[in-house]
Amino acid sequence: MKNLSKTFVWILMGLLFVGLAGFGAINVTGTTRTLATVGEADVSVDDYARALQQEQRAIQAQSGQSIPLSQLIAMGVDRSVLSRLVATAALDDEMQSIGLSVGDETLLAEITEIQAFHGSDGTFSRDAYKFALQNAGLSETEFEEDMRAETARTLLQGAIIGGARMPEVLGDTLTGYIGARRSFRYVRLSEDGVILPMVEPTEEQLRAFYDANIDDFTLPETKVITYISLSPETLMDEVEVDETALRALYEERDAEFNVPERRLVERLVFSDQEAAATAMAQLELGGTSFETLVADRGLSLGDVDLGDLAQGDLGGAAEAVFAADIGAVVGPLPSDLGPALFRVNGVLDAKSTSYDDALPTLREELAMDRARRVIETRAEGLDDLLAGGATLEELAEEEPGVELGQLDWTATTTDGIAAYDEFRDAAQALTADDFPAVAFLDDGSLFALRLNEILPPRPEPFDTARDRVTEAVKADRLASALAAQAEDLKAAAEANGGEFPEGSDVVTETGLTRTAYLDLTPVDLMNEVFGMEPGELRVVSGAEGTVVVRLDEVLPADDSDDMQFLSQALGEQLDQSLSSELFQIYMQSVQANARPQINQQAVNAVHASFQ
Repeated sequence: MKNLSKTFVWILMGLLFVGLAGFGAINVTGTTRTLATVGEADVSVDDYARALQQEQRAIQAQSGQSIPLSQLIAMGVDRSVLSRLVATAALDDEMQSIGLSVGDETLLAEITEIQAFHGSDGTFSRDAYKFALQNAGLSETEFEEDMRAETARTLLQGAIIGGARMPEVLGDTLTGYIGARRSFRYVRLSEDGVILPMVEPTEEQLRAFYDANIDDFTLPETKVITYISLSPETLMDEVEVDETALRALYEERDAEFNVPERRLVERLVFSDQEAAATAMAQLELGGTSFETLVADRGLSLGDVDLGDLAQGDLGGAAEAVFAADIGAVVGPLPSDLGPALFRVNGVLDAKSTSYDDALPTLREELAMDRARRVIETRAEGLDDLLAGGATLEELAEEEPGVELGQLDWTATTTDGIAAYDEFRDAAQALTADDFPAVAFLDDGSLFALRLNEILPPRPEPFDTARDRVTEAVKADRLASALAAQAEDLKAAAEANGGEFPEGSDVVTETGLTRTAYLDLTPVDLMNEVFGMEPGELRVVSGAEGTVVVRLDEVLPADDSDDMQFLSQALGEQLDQSLSSELFQIYMQSVQANARPQINQQAVNAVHASFQ
């Protein structure tokens, strides 16, 4: 019985081990080292953790902010890293199956070319190699295995995409489309040339137009909003500003109110005193100019322009520069970069604003600032009143400075308080379930909103839309007359063998591509032109105007250097696109054959280590 009991215990232990293995316990110690199995290749826990850390550091370096794991997961970085590692393992599995690898000599050549492993003499250093791997947390064996695999993967990728070329006809077709040109003539018809009888539309005509174009006079969904606001302007008269604060602010902004005399200066620095003196002598003899001296140094006038400088900004050169006339060159004079020649291009007089003159501006600024602070201190109390059940109307009646308003708000409303982004954002998000709460505008004002009702899209009443209807009727009359005039001109040109009648203001364009821009013409003009046949006449209308155009000639793409460069760039881009698609298809096949299996417990363990 004792032996049977021992045997039974060992059987239970075996079953327990098998069960734990099914739940991810890989060995007796419970330590999981394999995160994913891809065919005969594996993705280790360390590989995933290292790759995730590298991605985290890269994002943090780019954004300048600390990025926690939760944010990385929300961004999908973890899935992207795991997908990349699985794809790499799938390639490793494929290389094992086809027997592809690289020899020691190739591996040695790859490692010795890495700059990070070079010593101070610029050659491969064994100590630098060892030190760099230690900093990266890698052993030499691990790194060399990774390098061998990476080199083999590069060979495999090159074998897949090498020589992939798109048919030349595709690149030629695209280049021909982009570079195709047209020569044409057109006459632009102006509204100023249209003569209309000065007859106001009748009531019947207005109503008929309103009914026929009711969509143009339909109001969008509208929120009827009641709001309160408290702005710094309403409190300025109640805010006290003491003399001491005004004096302190004036002194703080002394550089703004009291600007010293300045000079617009250019400075050309020389390597030594002798070179600067020689250049100055040439200027005095008229043998050269300041512009020539600058150009001879490989500089532009923008490079030597110092802008406007006060006397204290010029150091030892100040006295001579400020004594010089406009346009004069003085020097050699000392500068922080060496001896230099200075040219004076202008004089800016000193500006002085006394305390008394600046007082209104200072008082308004301080009063506005203190009014904003008062609003900040009152905001919490107003918010508490709203939370306690007070209505917006009650606050407006009982609280000093609080104003009550109502508006019919749509996404296009920008009048008054709706001109502020903060108000529009709040109005956009406002629902009938929201209680009024205090929020702030960027000028320091506070506000609170209440949604009264939502009006669905509806026709604007004719009486309120009358002015817009009248303008629309007049515009429609003008457009119709302009279109009729254009059709008459087109018919006259067709009857005249395609030539515009004498006296027409004809504009001729030669060899324009479809991306050309012509001012005061319909946006769709070039598209219409490229859809025409030589000799065809067409009327093209748009918000920018109406034209009658005649296509004269269809021209192929020119043979300029720009077009040749474009053709070459298109060809390379198409080849790269084909190579990328071929490799993507190959990778999908490789991964499908490898049947990746992810150990989610190992993934979770890595994530836990980041916390």
